[in-house]
Amino acid sequence: MEHAVAATPAWAVLAYLVAGVLFILSLRGLSSPESSQAGNRNGMIGMLIAVGTTLALHPTGLPLIIGAIAIGGGIGWVIAQRIQMTAMPELVAGFHSLVGMAAVLVGCAAYLNPVAFGITDAAGAILAVSRVEMGLGVAIGAITFSGSIIAFLKLSGRMSGSPILLPGRHVLNLGTLVGILVLTGIFATDATAAMGQGPLLWIILALSFIIGVTLIIPIGGADMPVVISMLNSYSGWAAAAMGFTLQNTAMIITGALVGSSGAILSYIMCRAMNRSFISVIAGGFGAEADAGGPKAAGPAKSYKAGSADDAAFIMQNAESVIIVPGYGMAVSQAQHALREMGDLLKKEGVSVKYAIHPVAGRMPGHMNVLLAEANVPYDEVFELEDINSEFGQCDVAFVIGANDVTNPLAKTDKTSPIYGMPILDVEKAKTVLFVKRSMGGVGYAGVDNPVFYADNTMMLLADAKKMVENIVKGLNGGGH
Repeated sequence: MEHAVAATPAWAVLAYLVAGVLFILSLRGLSSPESSQAGNRNGMIGMLIAVGTTLALHPTGLPLIIGAIAIGGGIGWVIAQRIQMTAMPELVAGFHSLVGMAAVLVGCAAYLNPVAFGITDAAGAILAVSRVEMGLGVAIGAITFSGSIIAFLKLSGRMSGSPILLPGRHVLNLGTLVGILVLTGIFATDATAAMGQGPLLWIILALSFIIGVTLIIPIGGADMPVVISMLNSYSGWAAAAMGFTLQNTAMIITGALVGSSGAILSYIMCRAMNRSFISVIAGGFGAEADAGGPKAAGPAKSYKAGSADDAAFIMQNAESVIIVPGYGMAVSQAQHALREMGDLLKKEGVSVKYAIHPVAGRMPGHMNVLLAEANVPYDEVFELEDINSEFGQCDVAFVIGANDVTNPLAKTDKTSPIYGMPILDVEKAKTVLFVKRSMGGVGYAGVDNPVFYADNTMMLLADAKKMVENIVKGLNGGGH
């Protein structure tokens, strides 16, 4: 039996189709820095068309809807103005949680008042297909919400970035997931649920909130960029499921695009990190109980410390410098000073390139965004697979706040939480200049880096921005 709603007008179908095309063009544009602004514009125009069409189709309660949009938009505008780039990963996780909760609220509203959503048959019972959509939408939305909250807490430092491994977590997660699917099947066929009664939907909701937590807390800091991408995918599928409940073509298209692109990005990132996609989404399947946390302090190791003037002199007299940015650069907001340093080196005839690891920072593309903000030329920025072979021939690897992505233990220590992750081979450079706030800290995965203590490494211990600014002063005052 079909949904008891009026057919969507032809003009609205065409408008949604145009919006969908713009969303696809937006994703295509975002695949390259050069076309990213056009991609953003296409996405905004597409969303404006989709929202405007939906409002035109449902004029009832328009003042309340506009008021809600104004409040939400105002809050978003204020947050966007105040947020620092370093806090962008946890902001993304926080926004994903809101998308998940929106799906949950829509599903619950449809269950409590199905007539208003046009999902009942002649007898007033909720259609079976709508109950399937409702159950899946609520489940995915709840998983997205609670999982994103855990990711937010980990990324913002309010919860340890180390894996938190529950006893029998795999059995717990698998059992909970099977329970959700079985209950959704019962929910779709149960006569009591069809009348909007009984506890089945609420049990599905509770189990989904629980598994969202138990899936994410075992995942360590090194895999957090994948988690961000994965939760993005979940939020898309939640929106698509609610699009079916609301019978809104734009939501279905948009949700499917976000869900599929997020899943593809997660898979690509897992391949780049030599991680199993299944093991990551299953909740840190291969994690060990002691992995990902700070290691106990051992005997003090000797290292070679240098100054900004030392670094300026070394790089001025080099033929090639490869700059490796990391989260430490983001924290100190050193990207503008770093670009100035690169420009001065190029004036001295030094070849300057930037090497980007796919998971540098806390979210996909974090370093690329920061360098683009500082107007670093796109043709100087290279991904790991395109530049890694050049470290053996370069004079200086200038590492600024990047630890895990340059740690050779990923290639040698099978007990390390980053084992198997491809790294930038900075240790192969003739000289490694490593900018770090102090020797006391470790990377997000909690692992010390043997590059710090190598014979060809000079540690530059200071705030990254201040160190680079002092190097710039040295370059301005020096010469060959």
